Amino acid sequence: MAKQKPKAGEWSKDEVKLLKQMFRSSSTGEVAKKLGRSAPSVQAKASKLGLKKTKKYLKSIGRGK
Repeated sequence: MAKQKPKAGEWSKDEVKLLKQMFRSSSTGEVAKKLGRSAPSVQAKASKLGLKKTKKYLKSIGRGK
C-alpha cells in the first residue's frame, strides 16, 4: 500500500520525528524552514508534544541564566 500524503495541517510521522530531533537545540525558524511549515505551526506542534528548548540553546541565544 502506498504512503498517503497527510491532509493540509496534519503532520506526518517523519515530520514529527524531525521536529523532535531538531526543536530542542535549533531555532524555531530553522526547524520551520527545514519542514516547509510556518514558525507558529512548528511552535504549536512542539507545544502540543511538550517539547522545550534546552538550557544550553537558550543560553546560546542570550535567554538562559
